[in-house]
Amino acid sequence: MRLGLTAANRLHHATEDAALFRWLRACEPGIRELGLELHAVGRTHDAIAAAGMLAGHAGLKRYPYGREGGLMKLVAEVVGMEGDARTLDGAIYLIDPVDPSSIFPEAVALKRQCVIHGKPFISTVASARDWIENERIHAGLPAPDPRADHLHAFESQTVALIAHDAMKPQMLAFASEHYDVLSRFARRVATGTTGQRLNEMAWSRGWPQGTPWVHRFLSGPMGGDAQIADLVLEHRCQRAVFFEDPHVARQHEADIQLLERAVTTVTDEAVCITSPVVAARWVAAARRRAQLRAG
Repeated sequence: MRLGLTAANRLHHATEDAALFRWLRACEPGIRELGLELHAVGRTHDAIAAAGMLAGHAGLKRYPYGREGGLMKLVAEVVGMEGDARTLDGAIYLIDPVDPSSIFPEAVALKRQCVIHGKPFISTVASARDWIENERIHAGLPAPDPRADHLHAFESQTVALIAHDAMKPQMLAFASEHYDVLSRFARRVATGTTGQRLNEMAWSRGWPQGTPWVHRFLSGPMGGDAQIADLVLEHRCQRAVFFEDPHVARQHEADIQLLERAVTTVTDEAVCITSPVVAARWVAAARRRAQLRAG
């Protein structure tokens, strides 16, 4: 597998405890086990090399600096260039929420093309750690990594289930198919209409009538995204499954960006998943991992 990699803000790779290195220290064994190719934009690649991490790993590839078009090349390769030789399976973009480069056209396009093509767009340390562990499970590697147990402790976590209007049918189908895994969470939250439809689905599946399966906040345009963002910032929501529709203009774009920025603010704690394909792959790994841990 091949992933694009960038930590655009120097704060994410300037010190020994920066986000990029926290992820690599936790996941370098998994990266090597998977034989994962990391196509890293210039400054990110240089920081990894200077830190002596991934030494000798043939899968670490250097791309030009961002100012020389490195990030733009990653966007093109998420779409696909020259067959499999220049096609990425997704991207890790460790975002600092106060870094203006995260809203540059190439950064926005990278996320949009990942969503369109059903590929992971990974913007937090927790999401990057979670993705590596899930891919280890899919690859059939010997045993779950106990250092990832906290990411799979669903019984003590809250998951947000959010979908734009065009994506609500996909969210309902996802929740119905994976009702067993989602029901493991201590709490589920959603915005207005999505929450109501999810509750109706759960009641049809045998959840006690009148008892909400999900806690409903306001609709997105009325501030529901902001309410859930507050939960994330208070460390009361650990995972967001956010089915975005990249093809339509969104009147409440600022509210959506607020939630996304909240997730990147608590980068070590919050996992964000942005498409049905990626969400289904996560659930399949979570289900298999629970079976392996149970013996």
